[in-house]
Amino acid sequence: MMSGGNVRVQLRVLMVVIGMMMVVVGRVTSQNYEDALTKSILFFEGQRSGRLPPSQRMTWRKDSALNDGTESNVDLVGGYYDAGDNVKFNFPMAFTTTLLAWSVLEFGQFMGSDLQYALDAIRWGTDYFLKATSIPGTVFAIVGDPYGDHSCWQRPEDMDTPRTSYAVTTTNPGSEVSAEMAAALAASSMVFQAYDAQYSLTLLNRAAMVFDFADMYRGSYNDVFGALVCPYYYCDGSGYADELIWAAAWLYKATNNQSYWDYVLKHINSLPQYIKRMDTDGMPVSGGSFAEFGWDSKHAGINILVSKLVIDRQLNPSPFVFNADKFACSILPESPTKSVTYSPGGLLFKPGSCNMQHVTALSFLLLVYSRYSNDAQRGIQCDNFVVPPSRLVQVAQSQVDYILGKNPLGMSYMVGYGNSFPQRIHHRASSLPSVDAYPAHIDCQGGSQYFQTENPNQNLLIGAVVGGPAADDSYVDFRIDVSQSEPITYINAPLVGALAYFKAFPSS
Repeated sequence: MMSGGNVRVQLRVLMVVIGMMMVVVGRVTSQNYEDALTKSILFFEGQRSGRLPPSQRMTWRKDSALNDGTESNVDLVGGYYDAGDNVKFNFPMAFTTTLLAWSVLEFGQFMGSDLQYALDAIRWGTDYFLKATSIPGTVFAIVGDPYGDHSCWQRPEDMDTPRTSYAVTTTNPGSEVSAEMAAALAASSMVFQAYDAQYSLTLLNRAAMVFDFADMYRGSYNDVFGALVCPYYYCDGSGYADELIWAAAWLYKATNNQSYWDYVLKHINSLPQYIKRMDTDGMPVSGGSFAEFGWDSKHAGINILVSKLVIDRQLNPSPFVFNADKFACSILPESPTKSVTYSPGGLLFKPGSCNMQHVTALSFLLLVYSRYSNDAQRGIQCDNFVVPPSRLVQVAQSQVDYILGKNPLGMSYMVGYGNSFPQRIHHRASSLPSVDAYPAHIDCQGGSQYFQTENPNQNLLIGAVVGGPAADDSYVDFRIDVSQSEPITYINAPLVGALAYFKAFPSS
């Protein structure tokens, strides 16, 4: 999540922004999707919290937050830092894990040697979620103090800020975070069926338990945590009903238990047609629910996921296939029902900050739906014309290629990919000297000089995809511009699947 920083410093560094605008250096004509896939998965090792394993490849990162959960008498060591800060927000972390699992389920066959690293990335999340749900009637939702953490610029290995554990319970429920965790566990259980049957069963049983808790004790974690999450730190704007249906759909896919399908059918039509989602800068954004998919809103994901079930089993396609078609049509540049905009260079845009989260998530859905539609030998109905599934692939590939360098600036928005990529990303661990380079403790304010400096970050967070350029394709390579320069786990998670697909089918 974004960090404030010293106002006077911000005013000063703004004076140098103009001189740090990226310049046009030509277009990239081809992409190495295999290299990008490898790096997109490696990024997750840089976001790890806890005791790092001997297999850790991003070696400038070290152990951190080894006492998480101590004050609650529970082991909460592990999991991921969501972005450039040092807080563990379990709501977006669970969404990240769900999408990593979905990426493997759809495209794991194309990952080659990177598949094992993708499995490791998923397991790093699910091992932590098993800890966070180990006490019946309790789901831990946040570890760390968002406000304290965001007032510091400090390595995770050195954290001085409180590591308070915040939980939702039967008396103070939080259905959105609990249900998303259930979805992550259920989706991941399917991934591990072929690799570790006992672990898969453990995940599935826990997913069912957590879903029951989320459904039986309904309520929003906004009401539990108040200003701790709202408006800036993953405040839920769309309600928790979508997460409950999303989790039920994944449980049905994992178990074939009719009760979960009945749950989906019973509640799907109660979802509002128009919703408010919360952007990462705390601003509400309204839109048609069928077109929304991200850490806050699962509506389009539900329709895409369930569309395959109803098509394959020749069930009533309403409203899933209809809304899935509407979603796809809302993305296509030539569609009369397009609800997004495109930059002059061709990048998809939705309102709000950190635009790449939309680019990767929606592109992933387009790819998945193109496969489902192609398998069913059906086109996508966009008002009075039909779009072939291949068109969805073309649009998704244009977005992935833009990220990797086929854009007006000729730069990659993935750190470490290509010859030109962001050097000053908004990320504490990346910008500060590593423990190997500077073993002494760096306190809360001791890292400020590294936030303020115009020098490149000291450590490459390889594979990190940043928030991306502005709507005119310009990019400011500086930490202060959080919306453009901060990497986030749920940007990368769906990109993993897309890159695996284009590695196998580069000329789609």
